[in-house]
Amino acid sequence: MNFELNENQAMIAQMIRDFGAKEITPFRKEWDDAQHFPIEVFKKLGELGLMGVLVPTEYGGSGFGYFEYVTAIVELSKLDPSVGLSMAAHNSLCTGHIMMFGNEGQKKKYLPKLATCEFLGAWGLTEPNTGSDAGNMRTVAVKDGDYYVINGAKNFITHGASGDVAVVIARTGEVGDSHGMTAFVVERGTPGFSAGRKEDKLGMRASETAEMIFEDCRIHKDHILGEVGDGFIQSMKILDGGRISIAALSLGIAEGALEASIQYSKERQQFNQPISKFQGISFKLADMATQVEAAKLLTFKAADLKNKGQKVTLAGAKAKLYASEVCVAVSNEAVQIFGGYGFTKDYPVEKYYRDSKLCTIGEGTSEIQKLVISREILK
Repeated sequence: MNFELNENQAMIAQMIRDFGAKEITPFRKEWDDAQHFPIEVFKKLGELGLMGVLVPTEYGGSGFGYFEYVTAIVELSKLDPSVGLSMAAHNSLCTGHIMMFGNEGQKKKYLPKLATCEFLGAWGLTEPNTGSDAGNMRTVAVKDGDYYVINGAKNFITHGASGDVAVVIARTGEVGDSHGMTAFVVERGTPGFSAGRKEDKLGMRASETAEMIFEDCRIHKDHILGEVGDGFIQSMKILDGGRISIAALSLGIAEGALEASIQYSKERQQFNQPISKFQGISFKLADMATQVEAAKLLTFKAADLKNKGQKVTLAGAKAKLYASEVCVAVSNEAVQIFGGYGFTKDYPVEKYYRDSKLCTIGEGTSEIQKLVISREILK
């Protein structure tokens, strides 16, 4: 694996830095305080090709691979993790599911609009009472002629209120049957499909998280992705890629916190010298830099396997587990290095610290990643 940025990665990184300096960084505190979801920013990211990074050019996307995708998430997350999270969810979950399992007609209908962010995507698996226990989901889809009638609710859904199109997993068979769930594409405006409560969150406050409610929502069979009963199996494959997205998000947060800490330690004077001169600070920075580099290697290893079309269950879980734990640890140390200032909203490390915790929860908790890893290595 080549560890140097390729030409596309370097171009994407610089493009995001230039864009972010004008469109993201000046507004991130305002968005965070108001829990405002800046949909207009994602429309502009769509114009830049970042909302369809992995979508083939024949469907209006950028046609890049996972190295470019990971780089884009990392650079956005250094600017504002909320933006990185929403961009990743749109790309890897909703768009990725249609790209991987949709038929040709579904791809032609939805991928061009998702790739440009004419349509913002959402993905509905999690429910209020099941969480990671997806096999016991209570959202059901009952066949009625050429239609399926969906009833139930999904929660903790990124873009659950603002998404124009959602991939929704509903039970079409028996509870607990891994072949008893089916994936549907549901467009906003479909009768019986509405937004529920928007979550008031600790961090990632500029990334919208809301419920999706289904009340006698009639969906034609043409909106089924793949085969009836394949929804759960499809979702597990989507989450394999999703773990790489969260690893990249975690890596971006950790790199942002580290860079801010290095700069601050060189500028902050105590006892007539920069605090970077003290071993208590410099050793922290050494540990942080080493952890970030290890997380980066795990993340890009998983991305490399994904590019090659190889199985990424184990590598993705390792990357997600380690990178998410590292971003919490590095953000914590960043606040410590900033001291009292790190506890204020005047500096970015306070936000990195709050945002980092979601990374150990989203796309499966750290405990779930350990379960996945242990199952894979014990086969």
